[in-house]
Amino acid sequence: MRVIVVGAGEVGTNIAASLDDDHDVVVVDIDGERVESVTYSHDVLAIEGDGTSIETLEEAGIDGADLVIASTDVDETNIVVCGAVKAVSDPFTIARVREPGLFHTWQRSERAFGVDFMVCTDLQTARTIVRIAGMPGARDVELFANGLVTMAEFEVHSDSPVAGETVAEADRYESLTFAAIIRDDDVVVARGETAIRAGDAVVVIGSEENVRGFAGALTPAPTIEDVDEIVIVGGTEIGAQVARLFESRGLEPRLVEQDPDRARELAERLRNTLVLQSDATDIDFLVREHVAESDIVVAALEGDERNLLVSLLAKRIGVDRTIGVVEAGEFIDIFETVGIDVAVNPRLVTAEEITRFTREQRTERIAMLEHDRAEVLEFEIEAASPLAGTRIQEVMADLSDRVVIGAIARDGELITPRGETVLDAGDHVVLFVDTEVLDAVVAYL
Repeated sequence: MRVIVVGAGEVGTNIAASLDDDHDVVVVDIDGERVESVTYSHDVLAIEGDGTSIETLEEAGIDGADLVIASTDVDETNIVVCGAVKAVSDPFTIARVREPGLFHTWQRSERAFGVDFMVCTDLQTARTIVRIAGMPGARDVELFANGLVTMAEFEVHSDSPVAGETVAEADRYESLTFAAIIRDDDVVVARGETAIRAGDAVVVIGSEENVRGFAGALTPAPTIEDVDEIVIVGGTEIGAQVARLFESRGLEPRLVEQDPDRARELAERLRNTLVLQSDATDIDFLVREHVAESDIVVAALEGDERNLLVSLLAKRIGVDRTIGVVEAGEFIDIFETVGIDVAVNPRLVTAEEITRFTREQRTERIAMLEHDRAEVLEFEIEAASPLAGTRIQEVMADLSDRVVIGAIARDGELITPRGETVLDAGDHVVLFVDTEVLDAVVAYL
């Protein structure tokens, strides 16, 4: 497939890196330095030029393109790119936008703006934050099989009961599969004898109840249903969308915004959110408003340093869990080390959502882990599939040892896979796959 990516910033570069192994990728950017950088770092053709220009698109090979992804930092530019593309050819178009209003307009119109698929960065980031907040201690959470199967990633601390155990010893849950251990830069496929160490990240797949049970054993904390206090710091659009999503779950968060006009606007928009007009970096304010009693603090200010400061202050006064927006991808590991429990990068979230969409043409649902070092995917077994009527132990003999069958959904029920389990046509199978063997596995399936 020929893919043209317009915009070589953090989003476009991540998308190109995810697609260049399997596709003919062309990257277009108006900035010569970015073009030179992506030329040397990725196996792509990089062109310096304006992606809204027909001449530049023709130089990029628009006539033979199957997919065009507009991923610059300017919403209007991305929409114009898609419109220009549709004027001269008919590839599938994807646009990245930050403004939820544009996204909602596109949703309510059939292929508005010449955009076939649109990703709203602020809304996607807010959804990610709320999904992670809903699982105590989780670094990442995804749902499969219409919510029947949950995948989650947790960090193992030195005082965790599973630290020092093998996977077989830690497997105390009926409907839970240990898929992988992420250790430093390595992805270790979980086997019974695999040791779990402090500092590891553990990926598990299973029923929501059992995943929550495992989460509670790792990090005793209230579930989202038991949360009494959620504080959102920052009335940015991400902060506002996080509040709205919490409201949709029946919660009543508090939101702190320093600008009086913005605070007034948000108070009118968010009926079940208490909006406080103040500077949340003022520790006296945090103490006075009993922020220490909060179960979760979400830092959604403009500026990574301010979000780190708020998270550090929240930790200092006793808040258990902080989730912060970090715009600079290179700061994520540092910020999670020194003060933010979970750092969410809007550009990375957007890049992963766009990449996920391109790959879902082959499967039903995709989740990417650790910057695309591993994937969890869902697929349905068709009647003509050689997998139908086959025991899992026979299937695994034909698959790579870098694969784990995490769960099976059959007629609305969750089946925990075992060696003797027979796969049936119509089953939805959730599979953990090391990216190194992904293409071979998808071809086999």
